Amino acid sequence: MSDITSPSLGRRSLLKLGLGATMVLGTAGLTASLSGCSSSGPAKHLAVLRDSDLPLLRALYPAVIGPHPAFDDGEAVNAATAQLDRSLQAASPFVQDEVLNLLGMLSLPLTRGPLTGIWGDLAQASPAQLEAFLLRWRDSRFELLRKGHKALLQLLQLSWYATPQSWAAVGYPGPPQV
Repeated sequence: MSDITSPSLGRRSLLKLGLGATMVLGTAGLTASLSGCSSSGPAKHLAVLRDSDLPLLRALYPAVIGPHPAFDDGEAVNAATAQLDRSLQAASPFVQDEVLNLLGMLSLPLTRGPLTGIWGDLAQASPAQLEAFLLRWRDSRFELLRKGHKALLQLLQLSWYATPQSWAAVGYPGPPQV
């Protein structure tokens, strides 16, 4: 009697899967290195974040934080992005590289579509598409995507709640004046 719940993966299928995954990852890595997405320098007014990261972050902040009156103008997101950049500047070079790799992967069309389900530009995605992408990563069976979801949420929430624009909505008067 065979067990219906466990899929059988034959040796030939496993080799095909491994070869396909190697080709996809190799192509993505080669494209990323040739396009220069991982080697560009920081934006002129920032220390770590690149120009290619900024549209992505502008789209992700409202999706991660939720509706907030401060998002009506672009200054709140700019302040949170600047705070994120300051936090990354204080982090180790390894952490900086990992965050930039994550943001670069989300900016690169070849990897963004299969990983997020959003085949167009993330900056132009609807809030529902961004929420579906975040839920897809949160509930993924792949630990790497779940870790990516956790990293995105923690970074964006940390930088958002460190800005004065976020304090009024939660009733926080700000740090005590010493």
